[in-house]
Amino acid sequence: MNPLSSHPPRTPRSSMHFTSYNGSEAPGSVNDDTHKPELTVDIPEEEEDERVIKPKKARVPKEDIWRELLKSSAGRDKSFKLIQYALKVYLLFHGGMKRTYVSRKFNFTVTWEDALVRRLSSTVSGLSMTRKCLLLFNWLGPLTVILAQQSVPYSTESANHSVKLKSRPLLHTFLHASPPVLLELVHAVADDIYTWSLLGLFGVKTGQRASKFSDWCWFASTLVNLVENVVERGVMKELQNQVEGRAYTESMTLGASSKSNPHNTKIDENELKRLEEQDYWLRMMRNKLLMDLVFVSYDCFGIKRLKAPVQALTGLTAAVISASKLYSREQTILAKAIKN
Repeated sequence: MNPLSSHPPRTPRSSMHFTSYNGSEAPGSVNDDTHKPELTVDIPEEEEDERVIKPKKARVPKEDIWRELLKSSAGRDKSFKLIQYALKVYLLFHGGMKRTYVSRKFNFTVTWEDALVRRLSSTVSGLSMTRKCLLLFNWLGPLTVILAQQSVPYSTESANHSVKLKSRPLLHTFLHASPPVLLELVHAVADDIYTWSLLGLFGVKTGQRASKFSDWCWFASTLVNLVENVVERGVMKELQNQVEGRAYTESMTLGASSKSNPHNTKIDENELKRLEEQDYWLRMMRNKLLMDLVFVSYDCFGIKRLKAPVQALTGLTAAVISASKLYSREQTILAKAIKN
């Protein structure tokens, strides 16, 4: 959900509100195609649409998908995150490779494993800083959503009972904005302050305070996303039950539904497949949010026990899920472009 940060840098939430503004929601999520097609109207045979006859998904080369995915900052962030945490996990289990070589030039023995660990650690640190910079100005997303509400006019009734339309005051807009969107705004601002402090624009103490505040914002937003995920999965299950119940009723009423009304039967099948795909991504995002919650809890509550291995494994798991969702989205977009 708002589908999403810092130290290691937070990524935009992929399951929450953010995803609807920046387009990072994967196809098949509950934010896409929330309106069900009308299933009670017979479709003439000469007007069979894509709901009735669904062609096979076009085969898209993997290199084309990665090329399109890496064009966006979100795609590069997910790719770098995969590499970063894969290296972190590798560094946890790098033992057993001790080989030495003798440097003839300096006439001393160097541990090959130690040299490799230093290079990989430097790579991990560089990728972390790169991802922080990629996520700068993410606060523009929620800020745009909040300011869009300001342009909605509202009426005021004066003493002479004439109605006037005015734009909402800025303070009124912020006070009446959605709490999750406000939380995302302050979270992104805190992330930016922490990143700018690492770049030298702000002091170290300011950066540390911003980092701690950002951690708590991430913790709170993850809990909000988990609650939303539970609600959305409940809605999804209800929609699936409705489609299955409708199909069962038609089969009992009309007998062999595939012979009596093939159009509605095909629509029900396609609708059920779409709902199952949405439920799959909701389950995946629930797992990703649980990984995020474990990760950020170590920073928020100052837990030291097994911090490095737990954060490396949960970070890698979250990276795989996020990258898979973005990969699926780009694959679907390219497949539709080829089909058209």
